[in-house]
Amino acid sequence: MTDTRTFDDRDGWIWLDGKLVPWREASFHVLTHALHYASSVFEGQRAYGGEVFRLTDHSKRLRRSAEILGFEIPWSVEQIDAACRETLKANNLEDAYMRPVAWRGSEQMGVAAHNSTIHLAIAVWPWGAYFGEDAIRKGARLMISKWRRPAPYTAPTDSKAAGLYMICTLAKHESQDKGYDDAMMFDWRGQVAEGTGANAFFIKDGVIHTPTPDCFLNGITRQTVIELARKRGIEVVERAIWPEELEGFEQMFLTGSAAELTPVASVGPWNFEVGEMTLGLRRDYLDLVNRRLSNA
Repeated sequence: MTDTRTFDDRDGWIWLDGKLVPWREASFHVLTHALHYASSVFEGQRAYGGEVFRLTDHSKRLRRSAEILGFEIPWSVEQIDAACRETLKANNLEDAYMRPVAWRGSEQMGVAAHNSTIHLAIAVWPWGAYFGEDAIRKGARLMISKWRRPAPYTAPTDSKAAGLYMICTLAKHESQDKGYDDAMMFDWRGQVAEGTGANAFFIKDGVIHTPTPDCFLNGITRQTVIELARKRGIEVVERAIWPEELEGFEQMFLTGSAAELTPVASVGPWNFEVGEMTLGLRRDYLDLVNRRLSNA
């Protein structure tokens, strides 16, 4: 059953700046720099059976994202890993979604924030299928967004920075208002990029094609699925993909820590089969994250 409570109206524990605090007390001042200037980075990761999948990779990326935004998180990768495990255990959860987030504090107001304190929080909660169970069975339906992923010379696109998700929220809201599950975003060149929070893959003639992540994140789930496909002997081609090519693809799926591996039934006017290659890779991924593969 889906928890419909708002996220400030829950019980549990959140790790905040080195210690666990009651969920309802995890707050910050209204003049926090990150609230006004988006000086914040985060991770999205899932725990399966009491352990976060590829936890250290997520912690490394969190610190790297902060460095790209010009600040250093005052906890090491090992300390962040330990804090994530502590938070999961404190909330008595085994299968859950986890959100570490780091941000600039309230010591300075204005664009410059060299003297601000850097904070780190980690929250965890149960979260089922990101697009809902119907999307898993039938495939998600995507519209095409008017918003485009920015060029890497206009934004820190290698960072999982909060500010980069503003256009994702706009695209997601429009898609849901029009009855879709999500939106497909192109990049500044007009090439196919990704969904609002997940990487895109396409299948044609037994070959997987995926956009080159040169202006959006090379997702950790994306990397995992590419490895799984190649273990199956499936060719994976990373390249520029143009919208007019979508008509010729047979299958499509999205990947992400939240989305896991979700089949796609349509993007705008183009339809796709929820086929066996997609479903087989989804099974492989779920087997891997649940530690059932003997060679995982």
